[in-house]
Amino acid sequence: MYRTDHGSTMTAATTVPKELVHKRAAEEVLLTGWETTGPDAYRVTARWPRDRADSGLYDPMLLVETVRQSFPLLSHAAFDVPLGHHLVWDRFSFALVPELLLADRPAERDGDEVQLDVVCQDVVRRGNRVCALTLSYMVSRAGEPLATAQTRFTVQAPAIYRRLRGDHADAATAMARAVPPGPPIRTARPDATTSQDVALSATDHARRWQLRVDTSHPVYFDHPVDHAPGALLLDACRQAAQALCSPAPVLAVAMECVFTSYVELDEPCLVEAARLARDPAGRDRIGVTLHQGPDGATSCSTVVTVVPHPDAPTH
Repeated sequence: MYRTDHGSTMTAATTVPKELVHKRAAEEVLLTGWETTGPDAYRVTARWPRDRADSGLYDPMLLVETVRQSFPLLSHAAFDVPLGHHLVWDRFSFALVPELLLADRPAERDGDEVQLDVVCQDVVRRGNRVCALTLSYMVSRAGEPLATAQTRFTVQAPAIYRRLRGDHADAATAMARAVPPGPPIRTARPDATTSQDVALSATDHARRWQLRVDTSHPVYFDHPVDHAPGALLLDACRQAAQALCSPAPVLAVAMECVFTSYVELDEPCLVEAARLARDPAGRDRIGVTLHQGPDGATSCSTVVTVVPHPDAPTH
C-alpha cells in the first residue's frame, strides 16, 4: 500500500491524481503512489502497462516519462508547490541497464512494477516557497536496479512565468502558431507505427534535421503548452542518434541533457548529431544539439548500444 498526497492509502492498481503529474488524460498517468522514507527522501511507485512494450522491449522514453511525472508529484505533494506553478527543466540525465527493459520477464515476478527512490538536494527557497530543486533517483524494476537519474529544475509562479515568457506565454495561441510538422524520416524511429511518434524531418544535410512538433501528439501535448516540451526534445535527441546510426537499430542507454532556452513552437528548430567516441563495450556516444536562432537551445550527450535480444541474460 502506498501513501497519496492526502495521506490515504491506495492499491498498486490505482494511479495518483492526474493533476499532480500535469496530465489531462488519466490513462497517461504512470505513477501509483508515494511515501516519505527519510529527510527529503521519498519512494515513488509506478506501473508500466504491457502494451507500452513494442516488440517485447520497453521504450527508454517510458523511463523518462516516469521520472518526469515524479517532478510535479513531489513538488505539489511533498513540497507544497501550488498547482498552476511551472516547473522548468535545467538539466536531466539517466543511465539504464538495457536488459531490464525487456518486458518478457520471469512469470514469478511482476515486471511491470517500477520503484523510484528519490533524494532531494540543493533545495532553494524564496520565503516559504521552493523555487529550485535537484532530484537524484535510483530506479528498480522487479527488485533489480534498472537505472539512475538526476534532474535540476526551477519552480516559477504564474505571474513570474508570464512576465518571463512575454508574447509566448499563452499556450493556446502558441500552439495555434506552431510550425506545421514536416514529413517524418523513418530512420529516426523505424519502429514507429504513426508519424506522430517521429520527431525529425529531413534537411539537405545528412546529420541535420528539423524538429517535428506535432501538437496533436497525445502524450507530449496532452494539454496546451507554450513551448516544445522537454520530453519531446529528449526524444528528438535519441531519434537523432538512431538516425545517425541507421540502419542498425540502437537503444539509448544513457543521456545527459542541458536545457539552455525554450524551444518555441512558431520557429523552426534544427537538430544536429555527431559521433563523439566509442567505449570498449562498443557503445557510441553521440552529441546532439538543438538550435533555434543563433544559440543552442538544448545540448545532449547520448550513449547508444545494440538492442538487447529477448534471450539476453538479466542482472
